[in-house]
Amino acid sequence: MIGHSVEGRPIEAVHVGGKGPVVLVVGCIHGNECAALPVVRELERAQPAHEDLWVIPEANPDGAAHGERLNAHGVDLNRNFPAGWRPGPRDGYYPGPRALSEPESQAMLAFIRRIHPAITIWFHQPQTVVRAWGDSRATALRYAGLTDMRYRSEVWPTGAVTRWQNDHGEVSFVVELVPGPLDAAGVRRHVGAILHLAG
Repeated sequence: MIGHSVEGRPIEAVHVGGKGPVVLVVGCIHGNECAALPVVRELERAQPAHEDLWVIPEANPDGAAHGERLNAHGVDLNRNFPAGWRPGPRDGYYPGPRALSEPESQAMLAFIRRIHPAITIWFHQPQTVVRAWGDSRATALRYAGLTDMRYRSEVWPTGAVTRWQNDHGEVSFVVELVPGPLDAAGVRRHVGAILHLAG
């Protein structure tokens, strides 16, 4: 357990294990974009050969419980990190009253600082594209090829966790899954790509 949500739900990280670069996979940071949870469940049973794998199923458990994008304070956690953070309106992208105002983003940042992942994959929906910028582009492009997805270079939003990680020399990118649930073939494709990404 790496922390708690606003409403007291646990935020859990599972150390799958393996040898090699540390790879972190986050299944759901926006509570209504959780189609990657079957991928995470499969990864929890994996035996990585080329990486030291960690998975966090839900970085926003309150949002997931309520089917809401934002956390229980109405904050977009992926705009709440201290990388170009700036104030914004109380809409679907509200960045909070200040950077790291939310217990979920505090827990995630502390955990990332603890394990220093070489690669982090953040799952979202529903744009069906792999997105990256800066030094993360090459790895994200490889992931897109392994999963037969489109790739798009895109500057990170202000306050995004990917922006913060890239600013600290880590490879971190977004995988936007299809709308709705992911089928069994899609789950296998993403699990296979993750397990071969650092190999």
